Amino acid sequence: MTTITESMLATIEDELQRQVARLDQPRTQQFHEMLTYHMGWTGEGAGSLAAGKRIRPLLTLLSAASVFNGEEKGDNTSDPNWLHAKSAAASVELIHNFSLVHDDIQDNSDLRRGRRTVWVKWGAPMAINVGDALFVIANQAILDLADHYPAEIVVRASSILNDCCLDLTRGQFLDMSYEERDDLGLEDYWPMIGGKTSALLSACTHIGSLLGYANENQQEAYRLFGYHLGLAFQVQDDLLGIWGDESLTGKSVASDLVEGKNSLPILFGLGKNGRFAERWRQGPILLDEVRRVSALLEDEGARAFAETVAEAETQKALGYLKEANPYGEAGEAMLGLANMLLKRKQ
Repeated sequence: MTTITESMLATIEDELQRQVARLDQPRTQQFHEMLTYHMGWTGEGAGSLAAGKRIRPLLTLLSAASVFNGEEKGDNTSDPNWLHAKSAAASVELIHNFSLVHDDIQDNSDLRRGRRTVWVKWGAPMAINVGDALFVIANQAILDLADHYPAEIVVRASSILNDCCLDLTRGQFLDMSYEERDDLGLEDYWPMIGGKTSALLSACTHIGSLLGYANENQQEAYRLFGYHLGLAFQVQDDLLGIWGDESLTGKSVASDLVEGKNSLPILFGLGKNGRFAERWRQGPILLDEVRRVSALLEDEGARAFAETVAEAETQKALGYLKEANPYGEAGEAMLGLANMLLKRKQ
């Protein structure tokens, strides 16, 4: 029997391909290929690993399907609410991928999910255009909601999406501008990850609940669930970036220290002004120093602090999810997805 999550993921993929096909025209077929490559559908290594987990559109559809408004919905695997919300789900995933294409250029990243990045294959100017196209198609996709929803809901969903996009650029600005600073504290961390990570996740759950016809209080609970889910997810990512199991994460635990990332444990360690901070301020961390430097960071309490923060944000997220009271099979699937994301090891 097909689960609601499986049905949603199949629908998401079909809708994404339909939206991106706007560029599948005789003179722009190579342009279309650039987008399909980045989305994981074509080229070397194409497949589910290249495409990613589609967490954001799945959260959007689960939010739409799980709203309880006092009426029995029946089997919500066929509930029209989430099917009608599919263009919004595609929209948030396209926004996510637009940001990834541009991030790869800004970070000078050669690989994305084990494959060459778009800018490496076709050059930075073309990759910028690919990111721009994904952004525009995302905004076209959100307007497709007009086929099923009244104008005021479509305008509200579009407004949430565009507010989120501005937050994404704020977060990215802070991330890049922080690279040149050595005076950062813990208070500088939260606005950065609130933009880079939490903004889109909260937009997903907010838009989804809106499209499920949640009332204002329910929408706010769904939105705050997504926001704190993002904060917890990022703090966990920071922990895994220094102390994770490389065989599970697929990422070197040296990278965050060697790259000088302003993660939560590192900012905590700098604030302690101990041996870690002394070494950090002397210049870039070398590969053969990583084990010793990460041990210094742990000894000064950075790991324990970040774990405490991650747990606190996890409990906040789960608390808001309980307040949202997600319903039925979709609600169970959302709780399962939340627990998977909040307690992951990779």
